[in-house]
Amino acid sequence: MPLPPSARWLTLVFAAAGGFFTRLAFPDPGWSLLAPVGMTLLYLALRRDSARWNALVGLVWGLTCFGPMITWADEAVGLVPWLALTVLEASYVALFGAAWAWARRGHAVWRGGFWQLLVFVVLWVGVEELRSSWPFGGFPWGRLAFSQADSPLAAFMWVGGTPLLSAVVAGLGVLLARAALAAGQVAFVRTVGALAAVGAVVAGSLVIPLDTAAQTGTLRVGAVQGNVPEPGRLDAFGQRRQVLDNHVAGTRALLERTAPGDLDVVLWPENGSDIDPQVDAEAAGLIDGVAQEVDAPLLVGTVQYPDSGGRYNTAVLWEPGVGPVATYSKQRPAPFAEYIPMRSFVRHFSDAVDLVTRDMLPGTKPGVIPLASERLGRTVVLGDVICFEVAYDAIVREAVTEGGELLVVQTNNASFGWSDESTQQLAMARLRAVELGRATVQISTVGVSAVIAPNGVVTQRTELFTADQMIADLPLRDSLTPAARAGDWPARVACVLAVWVVLAGMVGAARLRRDDRPEGPA
Repeated sequence: MPLPPSARWLTLVFAAAGGFFTRLAFPDPGWSLLAPVGMTLLYLALRRDSARWNALVGLVWGLTCFGPMITWADEAVGLVPWLALTVLEASYVALFGAAWAWARRGHAVWRGGFWQLLVFVVLWVGVEELRSSWPFGGFPWGRLAFSQADSPLAAFMWVGGTPLLSAVVAGLGVLLARAALAAGQVAFVRTVGALAAVGAVVAGSLVIPLDTAAQTGTLRVGAVQGNVPEPGRLDAFGQRRQVLDNHVAGTRALLERTAPGDLDVVLWPENGSDIDPQVDAEAAGLIDGVAQEVDAPLLVGTVQYPDSGGRYNTAVLWEPGVGPVATYSKQRPAPFAEYIPMRSFVRHFSDAVDLVTRDMLPGTKPGVIPLASERLGRTVVLGDVICFEVAYDAIVREAVTEGGELLVVQTNNASFGWSDESTQQLAMARLRAVELGRATVQISTVGVSAVIAPNGVVTQRTELFTADQMIADLPLRDSLTPAARAGDWPARVACVLAVWVVLAGMVGAARLRRDDRPEGPA
């Protein structure tokens, strides 16, 4: 029986509230428990059999979730790019709404609560994977999993990575919705059953083992947050020189807390030296000089300008008295920020594209930095990712499966002002620590920087736009978690099943008169 018009429009209110509740699950404030509630409201809002209406419901949910979440894009690149990115990400939730309408028409799905739970979850994960890879390499920001850094559910990252944790959050939302529907029908057994399933999932997360012990020794690490003269872009040469000087001074400040030679490595952030020390003699002298003062190698975030054109966002391991001994270049530059696709077309909407005068080129090698440790008598492998790469499953995972014994996330958050971008990124770094069982250091030019244990617990943290330093003894580990061993198979399976359930629903609908299809969850 069709829903009355008032009930149809009420579903848009549910969708808007659900999207905003889900946004609140992400930092800041990071109220993780609101993510399942947001998914509950989305499930209840997708009541009609109309794919077009459900697409509108999904669009509304996406706008109220992603718009407030990524206001930092407005801070960094302006109003029009922020709105465009918000609409693009919301359109994927619209696609999910339409796909759910199609898949739900399958006879087994609309008649069975279990199948609705399974299909809803599979579709959600499949659409998340799609928007995380397309277009221009995708934008994984805002995946449900990334809202759970402060939740016990984060332990599911260890088992199956981002696809599994997103599936768990979406599944809990469906279970809560089913409990609410059953309670409205005074169906006591079904209500208790759904709530018991929620409790079982949460209890299951508490028994997942998250080992934090060192397996291959410990590494004494210094990390330097040098700060910038003022929030904003690092375009002026004078600012770049000042930022380099700040990080040199911050490295010297480590000697107030430790003696020369006590540190195994000192970590600088992305753009810690926006002047390439491999070609600039003065920058090289500053970096080598302070490396010799602390008597430790420096992992320096810098840029490289090849003769063929373009530029690389690069991490250079600088050995005191020797110079560069290893490098890693960012594999996934950010479109419309670090390089400009369709430049002539995009210029019609914003002339800010011309601020990017040389497009950033993608690196081609995994993020592994071999560090010769005299104290340990062997080479330690650092897993390194740069800035937004922490959001991409395969890039971070590869840094560990290729030998990384701890993770480093080098980032530059200066362009995002006082927004939530840095803390949202920190939440991802914490979840990567759990997923891959590695101690992790997020080091930023301006903060928030942090030291993270392999179970995702933050042991040290800095504030935004301050000069600060951290020193930590980090456990080195070489075992692989189930998530690392599974690789991208959970995501692949989810994508295949998502396509299959939509096609199956279309076939089922063809065998059923429209008037016989139900409006709303069974």
